Amino acid sequence: MPPPKQFFFRHRKKCKFCEDKMHYVDYKNVRLLDNYVTDRGKMLPRKLTGNCARHQRKVEDAVKNARVMALLPFVKG
Repeated sequence: MPPPKQFFFRHRKKCKFCEDKMHYVDYKNVRLLDNYVTDRGKMLPRKLTGNCARHQRKVEDAVKNARVMALLPFVKG
């Protein structure tokens, strides 16, 4: 008889914006937004970043605004 499988639970990532009590994500803060974009220019999903839904939406809007204002590239090449 094989040994029983051991299950382990990973701790859920905390939202960085909720911990720092940031209510506004600024599109001009390119260093911050660059952490939420892959090297190909895609936005990272909530599961990988650990953001809550509210702040993930704000990050996505800020990245889109920064792209339109030419602060972030649409595609990194």
